[in-house]
Amino acid sequence: MTVQELPGAASAYRPTPPPAWKPRTDPTPLLPDPEPYRVLGTEAAAGTDPELLLRLYAELVRGRRYNVQATALTKQGRLAVYPSSTGQEACEVAAALALEERDWLFPSYRDTLAAVARGLDPVQALTLLRGDWHTGYDPREHRIAPLCTPLATQLPHAVGLAHAARLKGDDVVALAMVGDGGTSEGDFHEALNFAAVWRAPVVFLVQNNGFAISVPLAKQTAAPSLAHKAVGYGMPGRLVDGNDAAAVHEVLGEAVARARRGGGPTLIEAVTYRIDAHTNADDATRYRGEAEVETWRAHDPIRLLERELTERGLLDEDGIRAAADAAETMAADLRERMNADAVLEPMDLFEHVYAEQTSQLREQAAQLRAELDAEGEAR
Repeated sequence: MTVQELPGAASAYRPTPPPAWKPRTDPTPLLPDPEPYRVLGTEAAAGTDPELLLRLYAELVRGRRYNVQATALTKQGRLAVYPSSTGQEACEVAAALALEERDWLFPSYRDTLAAVARGLDPVQALTLLRGDWHTGYDPREHRIAPLCTPLATQLPHAVGLAHAARLKGDDVVALAMVGDGGTSEGDFHEALNFAAVWRAPVVFLVQNNGFAISVPLAKQTAAPSLAHKAVGYGMPGRLVDGNDAAAVHEVLGEAVARARRGGGPTLIEAVTYRIDAHTNADDATRYRGEAEVETWRAHDPIRLLERELTERGLLDEDGIRAAADAAETMAADLRERMNADAVLEPMDLFEHVYAEQTSQLREQAAQLRAELDAEGEAR
């Protein structure tokens, strides 16, 4: 029985249009395309800035080499863990390049490459995963929030910052990155709901790489796509080929521009694939076959962009070699600096936990200081 079917409702019920029980927004413009949006290999590619494509290519090559080197560092004991983004470099790089310097990036633990592509020192990006410090960089200086290991908790933070910027009149957009697994967390719902209600200038980029560790997407959601979830919150959803760097950059750029001019948030699902295991501690062969992985290797983001550039005469063998050499130089520098033992200060455990230390922290700090002093005297 609806409100209008209740006895006496015809004379007592006087809604102001639109009635609260009716849709507040026409859902049609919010629906994503039925297929992921693509640029490379289509007529749309001809209108893409050649300089942008070349920059995307150089960053993709550098990003792939960064992933390979970081993975090797875990095997050498220089990193405790590394969640590789091999195969997802187009999303990582495009996210970094779509933002202005004044904007904020909110990465997850798998998004160190996005931070590096935004200009962060690779060693600083890996400091948390090395276990040396809470985070290896100053978030305010770089406009990059700390790498977030708990799933999706960075999303409400991004909404809060974006909403605060809007209230203050600051021309700032926040871009929050999350994996498909993170969309099953309550923080995802809360962030999108608040963002839409407040029309916060925030963009949500979901990298759908097929698995939440070992759980396939089909066991997480029955939605037509993750981008369709946007409609329920009252924001547009976009579906894009996450291995097409030009398409991801274009869709993100449009969403960032929309947010900046007051249009509110956008949810973007980038369909991609995690070529490597979840982390170096994972055995991916237990839940997926090599044939599936090889299928996605044929849709590699570097190969797609390289093919486009060479067919258009924008890239030759010298250009390919130059990009590879620059990436190798970066990897050699990263390797050399990560192989140096860090100088750690045990008392730093108590720094940057609270603005003012609690009595318990002061007591613990004093106890550790006494133990360190006693150990020094024993030597």
